[in-house]
Amino acid sequence: MVIEGDAVTFKCRGCAADDVVPVVDVGDQPCADYFPPAEAPGPDPRWPLALWLCRACTLVQLGPVQPQLPEEPLAVESATSRSHAEASVKEILGDFPELSGAVVFEFGSPHGGSWLDHLYAAGCRLAGDAEKADLVVDVHGIVHEPEYGEMLRLRAERLAPGGLLVMEFHHLLPLFIGNQFDTIRHGHWVYMSLRALRNLAALHGLTVESVRQVEMYGGSLMVMLRHTADAKPDASVDVVLEDEEAAGIADEVQLGTLQEAAWHAAGALHDELVRHRAAGRTVLGYGAPSKAPLLLDLSKVTTDLLPFTVDLAPGKHGRRIPGAGMVPIRPIDDLVKAQPDVVLVLTWDIADEIITQLEAGGGWGTTYLVPLPEPHERGR
Repeated sequence: MVIEGDAVTFKCRGCAADDVVPVVDVGDQPCADYFPPAEAPGPDPRWPLALWLCRACTLVQLGPVQPQLPEEPLAVESATSRSHAEASVKEILGDFPELSGAVVFEFGSPHGGSWLDHLYAAGCRLAGDAEKADLVVDVHGIVHEPEYGEMLRLRAERLAPGGLLVMEFHHLLPLFIGNQFDTIRHGHWVYMSLRALRNLAALHGLTVESVRQVEMYGGSLMVMLRHTADAKPDASVDVVLEDEEAAGIADEVQLGTLQEAAWHAAGALHDELVRHRAAGRTVLGYGAPSKAPLLLDLSKVTTDLLPFTVDLAPGKHGRRIPGAGMVPIRPIDDLVKAQPDVVLVLTWDIADEIITQLEAGGGWGTTYLVPLPEPHERGR
């Protein structure tokens, strides 16, 4: 982004083309990982939050906004994420046994989910400072980098000839068709489709060889890439590309419908919580994820509808969700003691883990409310 006076020139974060157009705008929103003390008065700082589409490479990305407040490492990695990392390494080494004992390099992620301990257990060795790696891993890391194209180049340069680059990221397709609008947030600079990755990878001498669909974060892709001279793409690539094409997620008009869907779902959540309040039912939340600020803000959920939420991370206790709602964050024991009639699952992508946790001792007969794609109840 270049600012000259009042003029803003915005170039694609992936390919640097200047043919980038806005498609979804959810207005000024608080920083997703800024959890102020519960007693801190508002209003909280806000920044524009909008998605733009590059017509050249089809990358969907945040528009011209500067980096916000630095993220504090407050979150606790979920059991789902830890289990997924272990299973992923077993799967990759099972499919590519030549990588057992190989030289590896991992680009880290604020989400956690590191593969390194599992790779070390398989005899792999971490690459040295300037050493190329046979296996390069990026699991939900690169989306935190404002300059996606430059960061992809670094990953390509780390890869040894004949090596494998594994990239996992939240997939734009389930975001779009599942109305996962709350995953749009400051700090996540790109929203990846396989088509966009294929286009950008080619600029750095990489080719998508295969792809797997995984359940993490509401629907992710695990993509295997190699240097173009080494790659032998299989049918899995075409399957995902065809699904993306059918959904129209590279079409600016079709993408724009996500904005209306977001406002509709936000209104439906507000109305559902009002209905529970009118019926005399208590509703409390589970989770204080980076998704919550946008969801609660668009839904106009304040403490009269959601008195507090709870989270596993001790660093978030005594803080609150930023935005107009100012919903406090408390320890999980407070939720169990309160035994609300309804638990609003804000960390909806790990709803199964949460429900299992709360029902481990038999539960108390609560109803679990999942907010997206439309508010709906989940069984115990």
